[in-house]
Amino acid sequence: MKDFEFLHATFDEKKADTGDKPLPIIYLVEDDQILGRAVQRYLKKSLGLEVVFFDNPNNCIEYLNKEKQANPEMDPFCLVSDISFNEGGTDGLLLIDLLKERGLEFVSIVMTGFASIETAIMATKKGVFHYLTKPFELEVLSDLVVKALNLKLGFPLERLNQARKAQENVQSSSQRASGPYSTKVTLESPQEEDMFCGMIGRSPQMKKVFERISKVANSDSTVLINGPSGTGKELVAKAIHRLSARTSNDLVSVNCGAIPGELLESELFGHVKGAFTGAISDRKGRFETANKGTIFLDEIGDMPLLLQVKLLRVLQNREIERVGGTGTTPIDVRIITATHRDLEKAVAENNFREDLFYRLNVIPVQLPALAERREDIPLLISYFLSRFVSADGRNSIDFADDVLEVLLTYDWPGNVRELENLIERLVILRGGNTVKISDLPAKFLHHRPDKKQVYQNLINLPDEGLNLKKTLSEIEDSLILQALEQTSGNKNQASKLLSMNRTTLIEKMKKKGLMENQFQ
Repeated sequence: MKDFEFLHATFDEKKADTGDKPLPIIYLVEDDQILGRAVQRYLKKSLGLEVVFFDNPNNCIEYLNKEKQANPEMDPFCLVSDISFNEGGTDGLLLIDLLKERGLEFVSIVMTGFASIETAIMATKKGVFHYLTKPFELEVLSDLVVKALNLKLGFPLERLNQARKAQENVQSSSQRASGPYSTKVTLESPQEEDMFCGMIGRSPQMKKVFERISKVANSDSTVLINGPSGTGKELVAKAIHRLSARTSNDLVSVNCGAIPGELLESELFGHVKGAFTGAISDRKGRFETANKGTIFLDEIGDMPLLLQVKLLRVLQNREIERVGGTGTTPIDVRIITATHRDLEKAVAENNFREDLFYRLNVIPVQLPALAERREDIPLLISYFLSRFVSADGRNSIDFADDVLEVLLTYDWPGNVRELENLIERLVILRGGNTVKISDLPAKFLHHRPDKKQVYQNLINLPDEGLNLKKTLSEIEDSLILQALEQTSGNKNQASKLLSMNRTTLIEKMKKKGLMENQFQ
């Protein structure tokens, strides 16, 4: 959904001149700690203004109340707030109302990952300067803050630009001393309280999952685990079984999406001799094997409709019938299911039985995507390193600061499994070295933090003008040489950094005479 642009009010000439007042403060309210800190760092760097970060609205209100009491003539400020918060209660729009009731003067920008026309209209009525839909470019937010401070609060652009330039000078000095990434992300080994039955998490989302598991483990109720692929649904099933009274008996797992539909019935319920070609003897199914224990049906959303009817009968009667058999066998088994699909949507589309869905969804457990709990990424990286690095540490790896920034801001479509695979790959291929940006797969390079800042003000146009063709050629030469330097002359990796074919890169190098360079 496109962002909703609001009409910006022109500067009210009746406002007092702000030329002698202190620079405005930005108050940022966002419950995603990783996103919040990233936005805070970016706004500080790009604007040169003080940015105070809160992870929930109540802390913001409490802080501003104290500021107001200490200074009744509190200066105007900019509020940047999310609309929805995981803990519920006060939302971003209510926060705006509460701050207005306290007589505070401010301009507001709101963010949301769930845009709707209704929310946009509500935001407009509350005088919100801009309604920003996630995900968004940080430079867009930075520009909006400048416009809001200028148009709504009357801060002169000259003063804001001076603050920005002062910050750029400080940043340039810092970069010359310590490289382009001055913010360090540190890896931290998970503590005992961060680990739960083989799972790792410090984020509020994962703590809720751990709490739900602890509550439901001792019951025999059916559990439905939902979450994207790679989030650890099988680990949840194992944790529930391990903490249950059935832990001394078997946990039997079946991937319903990996077994052809015509074989799945026999796999689950067993068959008798002669039931079909190849049935040379009686065979127990997974339900009988799991008797007195737990059966875990993974990817239940892929189960054929005909088999869903038979599973419903098992849930109702607690007995199974082997394929080709005439009698029934009673079973005592706890059923845990999991899927990455939206079963409610599947029910609406007649791809999943509604009665079975309600039988399975007695106790739901929702696993968050890794991108929704970024604060756990450093813990997970540290944990996977401890698994894949040898005991003598000869293949241990370090990460350049910009690499860690990339790993924290990447979307992780494959979730924890993708992160685990990446760390294993890096340990094998880069063991004993520092991992650089060029060592990451090409898809990660598009997520490099502050990527666009690299190109801003790359070159200033002199008053007398310049030869554009020659200048662009020189810039191209420089970038090719930088790519080769970063990859130690590896043309394949350099071509990935430059998003071009290897043969195209070689042809350009030949044409420009760069093949004679030290990188061969």
